[in-house]
Amino acid sequence: MTMRPRLRDLGITIGAMRAGPLNAITDVPGVRVGHTTVIHGDGELRVGEGPARTGVTAIHPHEGSAFSSLVPAAIQVLNGAGEITGRSQVDEFGVLETPILITNTLSVGAVHQAGIDWIARHEPTLGVQHFVIPIVAETFDGYLNDIVGQHVTAEHVWSALDAASDGPVPEGNVGGGTGMRLFGYKGGIGTSSRIVDVDDQQYTVGVLVQGNFGLRQDLLVDGVPVGRELSQTPDPETAKDGSVIVVIGTDAPLSDRQLARLCRRGMLGLGRAGAVGRNSSGDLLLAFSNAKENRVDRFTTDAVRSIRQLADTRMDDLFVATVEAAEEAVLNALVAAESMTGRDGHLVESIPHSELVEIMKRHGRLQES
Repeated sequence: MTMRPRLRDLGITIGAMRAGPLNAITDVPGVRVGHTTVIHGDGELRVGEGPARTGVTAIHPHEGSAFSSLVPAAIQVLNGAGEITGRSQVDEFGVLETPILITNTLSVGAVHQAGIDWIARHEPTLGVQHFVIPIVAETFDGYLNDIVGQHVTAEHVWSALDAASDGPVPEGNVGGGTGMRLFGYKGGIGTSSRIVDVDDQQYTVGVLVQGNFGLRQDLLVDGVPVGRELSQTPDPETAKDGSVIVVIGTDAPLSDRQLARLCRRGMLGLGRAGAVGRNSSGDLLLAFSNAKENRVDRFTTDAVRSIRQLADTRMDDLFVATVEAAEEAVLNALVAAESMTGRDGHLVESIPHSELVEIMKRHGRLQES
């Protein structure tokens, strides 16, 4: 797949901290991301036939099995008009034990079942000695997609899980983000990362979002009210708020309590891009730490285990990294997305890069080469 331009390709840089080499969640060692994109059909909606503009995105928290080697995790909610399965168990035990799957609202059930089937093929103790509740999150793509038609299949889920890699992450109209809208423009998947130095240790914070929220006038880019300055008038049908899924990964040794703190800083990053958490918006954030010393061996018989965690007094740079990476991930989703026509001829246009650059230049925010 050809990689689309990103925010920095336009000369726009967010924040002061340095990004990882890929500027993606896969800069966190071991994290893998896979997409399956489902696009077929045109014209009038025929439920069950299409047009389909949807997909699924899979995130493995480390290089091994999340089922066998659990990691500390937390989930937080800014506005709850959305769904992320398994939240009560993450709240209870503070660990993540499956890959993270992101799709459309009405495909949660199918993706959940497919996730169980995939884990069962790889983990013979599932259902015999152990159980899992997969993490599946969603946003709504029904403006472009035949969402009732259930076009995400088990094979799509398995493909995303099996093909996940630790390399560059395709953004925009891919995976679960295929049919999504962002600030009245085309949206979808976006990612970013930051490097944090704590004494002689280097850690990475990576963020991946599925962006499907915001009104045109809300959009901020590096503090500039770009949405109010863009010349294009939004289609009234696209001038509705939606939802966002934010996944924050790090290799810093953090407890589930500290990861909840990162989630809340992720909310600040969303706000810096223009999110306000309207009534109909599902703004759901999950954070995990894959630090090897804190992974939980499912099969251990030890009655007591020790963990390491960064001192709370040393977390400020991780907070800043999360804010910056969340903001840039949203904007990467926006910049990377392409115009798309979906069901019933609905068109959602991409943000005009040239006009965005001109606005940022006028405000003195462009990094010209």
